[in-house]
Amino acid sequence: MDFAVSDNAEQHRFEIRVGGERAGMAFYRLDGDSIVFTHTEVESSFEGQGVGSKLANGALTLAKDRGLTIVAQCPFIAAYLKKHPELAQGA
Repeated sequence: MDFAVSDNAEQHRFEIRVGGERAGMAFYRLDGDSIVFTHTEVESSFEGQGVGSKLANGALTLAKDRGLTIVAQCPFIAAYLKKHPELAQGA
């Protein structure tokens, strides 16, 4: 599966594209040096294919690389961080 995660800063969300089609989004808001993940969605046609995990990994990696403190209000992102604490900078 060919996928890419990017930051759509104008819409305050990370997006994952699979084969060029938007498959999911992780919404956030910036608060100083923190990024607050508020909600994650995966399109129904992509559910059960690991797209949400790839989205979470990509979004958290991009946020961490920017030196942002991660705040996980979204239950999906919070659960992902519990499994992958190395991505939990400041969480």
